Amino acid sequence: MSPDDPFDDAETARAVIAADGTLTQWNEGARLLLGHTAEEVVGRPAAELLAEEEPTPRPPVDARWSGTLTLRHRDGTTVTAWILAHRRDRDGEGPGDWLAVSPLKPPDDEQTDDPLVRAAVSQSPCATMVFDEHLRLRGVNDAMAELLGLPAEYLRGLRPTDVGGRHQHTELEQNLRHVLRTGRRHDMETFMKATGETRAHAWLARMAPLTDQAGRVRGVCVTAHDFTGQYRARERLQLVNEASIRIGTTLDVTRTAQELAEVCVPALADFVSVDLLEPQEPGSDPVSPLNPPVVLRRVAHHSVIPGSPESVADTGEVVVYPAAAPQADSLIAGHSIIASVSAGDLDPWLQVDEVRAAQIERFGVHSMLSVPLQARGTTLGVAAFTRYRRPEAFTHDDVLLAEEVSARAAVCIDNARRYSRERETTLTLQRSLLPRHLPSTAAVEAASRYLPAARSGVGGDWFDVIPLSGMRVAMVVGDVVGHGITASATMGRLRTAVRTLADIDLAPEELLTHLDDLVLHLSQESGDGSPGEIGATCLYAVYDPVSRRCTLARAGHPPPVIIPPDGPARQLDLPTGPPLGLGGLPFESTEIDLPEGTVLAFYTDGLLESRTGDAEAGHALLCEALAHAPSGPLDETCDRVLHTLLQPGGTADDVALLVARTHGLPSSQVATWDIPADPALVAPIRKQVLDQLGVWALTDASFTAELVVSELVTNAIRYGAPPIRLRLIHDGSTLICEVSDTNHTAPHLRRAKTWDEGGRGLLLVAQLTQRWGSRHTAEGKTIWAELGVLEEQ
Repeated sequence: MSPDDPFDDAETARAVIAADGTLTQWNEGARLLLGHTAEEVVGRPAAELLAEEEPTPRPPVDARWSGTLTLRHRDGTTVTAWILAHRRDRDGEGPGDWLAVSPLKPPDDEQTDDPLVRAAVSQSPCATMVFDEHLRLRGVNDAMAELLGLPAEYLRGLRPTDVGGRHQHTELEQNLRHVLRTGRRHDMETFMKATGETRAHAWLARMAPLTDQAGRVRGVCVTAHDFTGQYRARERLQLVNEASIRIGTTLDVTRTAQELAEVCVPALADFVSVDLLEPQEPGSDPVSPLNPPVVLRRVAHHSVIPGSPESVADTGEVVVYPAAAPQADSLIAGHSIIASVSAGDLDPWLQVDEVRAAQIERFGVHSMLSVPLQARGTTLGVAAFTRYRRPEAFTHDDVLLAEEVSARAAVCIDNARRYSRERETTLTLQRSLLPRHLPSTAAVEAASRYLPAARSGVGGDWFDVIPLSGMRVAMVVGDVVGHGITASATMGRLRTAVRTLADIDLAPEELLTHLDDLVLHLSQESGDGSPGEIGATCLYAVYDPVSRRCTLARAGHPPPVIIPPDGPARQLDLPTGPPLGLGGLPFESTEIDLPEGTVLAFYTDGLLESRTGDAEAGHALLCEALAHAPSGPLDETCDRVLHTLLQPGGTADDVALLVARTHGLPSSQVATWDIPADPALVAPIRKQVLDQLGVWALTDASFTAELVVSELVTNAIRYGAPPIRLRLIHDGSTLICEVSDTNHTAPHLRRAKTWDEGGRGLLLVAQLTQRWGSRHTAEGKTIWAELGVLEEQ
């Protein structure tokens, strides 16, 4: 027989009784007590061992029973024995069986002479028990006997698992064996309800080895300490620390409220709900003062039961609390309120709310704690804590803990609310500044996407498509450093400046130079006068569908990706150029030929670094997503790019994407003439123009076109410098007349006096055309005018 086997220990009689009263195990100590072998009694009812004169004991109500019984010995005699029986845990696997034990040695005076007991009693000031090297109980003091609720004289010889069947007793026995084996002290913490107590306590069992004069371990002394106060304080500190870590992880009001509920269940309550006041106007603070009934909106709740079945409102629903409800009372009073069912505090409320009364009765709710959520002098809502599984009511310490956690959550909710308000304001501003619809042009078809940052706030990314003279189109994408309203406002100013500069047909590198000066000026206005206070990047491109050439320049911005109709996607090699706002540094442009159907993808750096965090890996994903762009719809291309490169939870930076497919203008829609510098030859030119309009079936526009061509050509001969060139461009409903010369002096529109013989040419052009203007070129200037025309059927 092994001394470590608790059941086969022959110094204590042990028997196991199944839930139906049948004996299932019988040890040698039981045979010594009653004479029956295991083969004779196992499988028979345990009640057969009771003497006839002994009344059958009632089934124990609790998990433990002790008392003196008269039992029948195998030889027919009776034996009076003290019996301790307890139900053993089965970890939820049906009803547990019962272990019945009885010490074989009667109480005697050996206990007072036992040196181990004398050492334990003299060294321990609290509830103490002593076990020998076989883990048999050698003695307990009066404090421990009172704690166990058992007579001290009958405990001698029992093991920890004989005294109780909870998992704590098994754990204690394992720890005692560890102390015996190692000879070192050991502490064990547990939370359980002692015999005769109404609620559980936190216990600290301190185990110390007892040695003889030779230093050999002969037993273990165990002292029990009630440290519930320290345990509760530690729990509160842990909850406060956990709240500081888990609450406020995002700037989202609903998520923050949900984190408050999840942190407090089950550590503080069995069910927690968070209801917030709604502002009268979007973006404003909740109304104050409050009057009953109080209208709130349920934003979060959490329960120890999955699905929160005890809640009478779903998240997002409006909840109305009358004056009798603790939520309304605490909001109006401005402090926490405890309400209990036993005290009748909830009766006025439940009388007018039958649904809630039924839920409280169904789940056995006995106590509620309502804590107003307040931050920066503003009442935001209320958090309600409910208990029904935990038997104890809310205490003053619970109120302090709930208030501290709720105060932290209220500040986070207020921060999230303020952030949401500023974010919505910024988004509204940015949407008003970005183009709502891209213009339809003959040069390109385009699609775009803009996504604000999910975590760091709206930034200053922008894009635009700007129609230019001569059927040309400008495409621009930029990024202002920073986030928030300031970045969005700066973005709006830069976009307006780009449109203004594009309208005067500046070359890309010249436009970036002027934009650089503007950013430098804005930096001086916003900061201490030094450059760099405001930073931005920009990419500007101009595409001409007649020549099918594109001129690009960039200021610190990522180069575009080009996807030819018959080739793989690749990044364009462009001169980098300094970011905007440094001042004094030049920009360079590059001119490239674009075949019909070429796709250009312009983007900001937030697109590449969202998923991978690496620009090179992001660029590879972008090229892969753009592989089929030349043949498919551009909107589908944009969606595929975002799906491939962006994380599902949003981006840390703004993302702007502009995808454009180029179109060339057929040579049949363009006519060009070189003009001799002789006013007498204007008439033949007019005749050629009329013939070309006849070819294009635009004879209805002949008179206006002839007059415009005549005025522009005459002005070029008179005030310009040869060579002079006339070009007509026809595309659908538009006819463009362009006259170019090598004189860089721009014409000016003026109003001629009554007796002036000239000066009315440009005025007539302005009156007869939809719009007109001039642009500078490397060779000189071009005067252009657009006419609305209808083709003849």
